[in-house]
Amino acid sequence: MYHPTTRLLTVLELLQAHPQLSGPEIAQRLEVDVRTVRRYIVMLQDLGIPIEGERGRHGAYRLMPGFKLPPMMFTDEEALGLTLGLLITRRLGLSIEAPAIEGALAKIERVLPDALREQVQAVQESLLIHLNIHHAAPASDLIVLFSTAIQQKRRVQLTYMAWNGEISTRPFDPYGLVMHGGFWYTVGYCRLRDDLRTFRLDRVTNAEMLTESFTPPANFDTVGQVMKGIASTPGTWRVEVILEMTIEQAVQQIPPYLGLMETFGEGVYLTIYTQKLDWVGHFLAGLDHNFQICHPPELCKVLRHLAAKITRIVEASEI
Repeated sequence: MYHPTTRLLTVLELLQAHPQLSGPEIAQRLEVDVRTVRRYIVMLQDLGIPIEGERGRHGAYRLMPGFKLPPMMFTDEEALGLTLGLLITRRLGLSIEAPAIEGALAKIERVLPDALREQVQAVQESLLIHLNIHHAAPASDLIVLFSTAIQQKRRVQLTYMAWNGEISTRPFDPYGLVMHGGFWYTVGYCRLRDDLRTFRLDRVTNAEMLTESFTPPANFDTVGQVMKGIASTPGTWRVEVILEMTIEQAVQQIPPYLGLMETFGEGVYLTIYTQKLDWVGHFLAGLDHNFQICHPPELCKVLRHLAAKITRIVEASEI
């Protein structure tokens, strides 16, 4: 739950950043109702903040002229960078409540010169950020906990729900955090399995920082290990094929999170875990090189259906 004091400060920042704002406008930014906004305004007035309000349908709130908090100074690049960062944070779908974002944006706008403020406002009003975000954003306090544990090299006791619904609790040494494909991952050493493991933060049901510390390996490839962990996630089907290409060619054509690749003679042995075979057949058929199916035999059936479909399309087009 968002602390009321923080909401009060956010209202104050908004009023300092704008000549005037109506109750509905403030309510929309804070994601509360108009009645709550009126209560915040009264509380600020009781604290001695000189807020004036106009009654009526088009009434608005504004600060009396001359009331300003001590400003901070930003360069053009700093202001734009902060604004873009806040806008992207809002779009990432993290569980950071609206007043935190709006309050920070309002603070930035308040201290900017008029010309720079207009530029920043233009970015806010015109920029559309399209990200492939899944509805699996972890709680912001969970991100802070793991980030702190990584920075301080502190062990974490986490409870995790696996892809199949199995719940387990384990001590874990987090080495890094990665956001990929709309999901947040942490990778490190699992004391339960005595091996490296990758966990999705939205599946962490509980986490607690412990007093024990750890020493991470030097030059640890956090992103590479997460990609390997994603590719190793169990699925309904385990697909194994031999690609007639070099490992260098395979790396160019196959994303690292898609499957595990290793040199096999003059070719590459590719292992993919998946819930559905259809997309694997389409993907393999689109490669520039030949391949041999090792497992499962059902994949051959998928490719036959795909070949028959393509043949029918071509024959129909030639009529």
